Amino acid sequence: MPQGDKSAYTDKQKRKAEHIEDSYEKQGLSQEEAEKRAWATVNKQDGGGKKSGSGRANHKS
Repeated sequence: MPQGDKSAYTDKQKRKAEHIEDSYEKQGLSQEEAEKRAWATVNKQDGGGKKSGSGRANHKS
């Protein structure tokens, strides 16, 4: 996957990034910088793109 390709993200993650980007732009950041920071925030919160549902849960015994 080339750098900058957003196809690995869910629709929910894409919407989240758009909202965050809008907030940064309202704070006076350029569109380019706002987009970079928005995706960085989504990656930090969600750990990147789509995750498979299998084997991801932490089961406590």
